[in-house]
Amino acid sequence: MTSHVSSVSSTTSRGAELYARAQNVLPGGVSRNAVLRDPYPLYADHAQGCRVTDIEGVTRIDFANNMASLIHGHACPQIIEAVTEQMKRGTAYNIATEVEVVYAEHLTSRNPGFEKLRFVNSGTEAMMVALKASRAFTGRPMIAKAEGAYHGVYDYAEVSQSPSPANWGDIDHPNRVPLVHGTPQSVLDEVAVFPFNDTERTIRILDENADRLACVLLDLMPHRVGLNPADPEYVAAIHDWCTSKGVLLVFDEVITFRAEYGGLQSHYGITPDLTALGKIIGGGFPIGAVAGRADIMDVLNPSAAKLLFPHSGTFSANPISTTAGLTAMQMFDKAAVTRLNALADRAKAGINQAIKETGVKACVTGHGSMFRVHMKATAPKDFRDAYPTPDESKQLKALLAHMFDNGIILINSGSSTLSTPMTETEIDTLVGAFRSGFEKLVAMG
Repeated sequence: MTSHVSSVSSTTSRGAELYARAQNVLPGGVSRNAVLRDPYPLYADHAQGCRVTDIEGVTRIDFANNMASLIHGHACPQIIEAVTEQMKRGTAYNIATEVEVVYAEHLTSRNPGFEKLRFVNSGTEAMMVALKASRAFTGRPMIAKAEGAYHGVYDYAEVSQSPSPANWGDIDHPNRVPLVHGTPQSVLDEVAVFPFNDTERTIRILDENADRLACVLLDLMPHRVGLNPADPEYVAAIHDWCTSKGVLLVFDEVITFRAEYGGLQSHYGITPDLTALGKIIGGGFPIGAVAGRADIMDVLNPSAAKLLFPHSGTFSANPISTTAGLTAMQMFDKAAVTRLNALADRAKAGINQAIKETGVKACVTGHGSMFRVHMKATAPKDFRDAYPTPDESKQLKALLAHMFDNGIILINSGSSTLSTPMTETEIDTLVGAFRSGFEKLVAMG
């Protein structure tokens, strides 16, 4: 049973007190901006399954799941047991472990395109390794990426991550917009930016940079671009272009690997040269991985006649993360994937019905066990379509506040990610909260 928001005054709550203390020692009072909310962040006390209880004693259903990383929710008994046994034997060593090999075997078994794999410590680090491996293999410096797509905090990957109408430029040649003040011009010069889901413009931009491109980086369903799956024809066109030009195709499946047993790429029937993984493959612990063609992955091989990409990491493939990840992914078998995706389909159908019956201006996008509600009548095709107007931002803020007050935690974009402890009961609760939220928005005008 979900309890609702406490009546404790925001000026006397433990959360307010903690936030006041945090601002003295943490920039902005947080270590990750995603936890910020008005008037102060939630502070967790404990969590179990798909529910989180904060330090005020309020319990909510968690549809954020730590930004899509908790496929089995919180405090999964099987993961706790496996990790506890491993912790008794040690948390990290300066020697290899058997579980690293076993887990690599499991992940490569899920997708025939994963011929070899290397573990790292986060999705960002996986993207860094994938891009650097592409440069090492091709000998070329440049990458291409979709406008608005998030790929972690590597300088090159974050170019044009958050452009705005004021600086994004002509759609025919989107500007290379830095995210962080002080980003070197040399970084911007090595990134080509193309509009997502626009085949003609994308191929033209790729052609203009073909002789300098190491890889094309693509998320098949980028969250910040609208969480709308790429058109199959668009993905096929990029794949064919890369093949013909000798440019590597890199898929970012840090979030989307949960969508299908072998990742979202298996839905398209297209095999990239490299794939970056993270989030759910850690079983709730920090992890990342790069998988792909054996000859490309071998740029990392220290036994090669000429080592092209020396790489190491103190906590890479640590036995805690690999044990948790192996346990989680063995549990997330084909039947579990199918069941969770069916629950997501139920949620999307219910939300769409609520949109239709309330008359609110909204739509739902997504695939697999993730979906996003937009305050737009039509599903966005690219980042510029997805970019919210001031009125849409105001409506979304009101909707998120309503959901929160009704015991639902969402990602602040309006996105939901499911976890295996969820049942039809939680899904129907979510749909009901969306419906009442839509009704409130319509009444507000």
